Amino acid sequence: MRIEKEQLASDIGNMINDANFIYFVSYKGIDVKTISEFRNELAKEEAVCHVLKNRIVKKSAELKGIDIIANMELKGDTALVLGNGDAGSVAKIVKNFAKSTENVIVAKAGYLDGALLSAAEVASIADLPPKEVLQAQLLGVLEAVPRNFVGVLNAKATSILNVLNSYKTKLEA
Repeated sequence: MRIEKEQLASDIGNMINDANFIYFVSYKGIDVKTISEFRNELAKEEAVCHVLKNRIVKKSAELKGIDIIANMELKGDTALVLGNGDAGSVAKIVKNFAKSTENVIVAKAGYLDGALLSAAEVASIADLPPKEVLQAQLLGVLEAVPRNFVGVLNAKATSILNVLNSYKTKLEA
């Protein structure tokens, strides 16, 4: 491989290695204005979109030891959407652009936490609430256990107190 291509493969490999998530999207037939709008929306979520040859993406992943990407089958026009922010909000952007562009920009696959995702799984990630909402829901679930435990303990104490008050009322009468 020529030195320029080796450097390019190394740079792309570093981008892939440093990203928290990667979405592989098809972009066939898109115009410059739409791809610019797409990139601007991605930039708001700390993500970028790069149009790269499938061969160089696979070679870059192979050089970095990411075998799952190196062995995946990429066909046709493929752009990489990479980022370090919220994977769900970026998946929503991809899904919304798929709707607005009549499936010109559409997710083919994804890579998240060392696992390869199908197009359907990327769409499922897009349907999830934002990360902050999920964290708040989890916190609510975790807080419910001690709150309910205190409620049960309080109910037992209240029932004992009610029995004693009844007995006291009966003795006074």
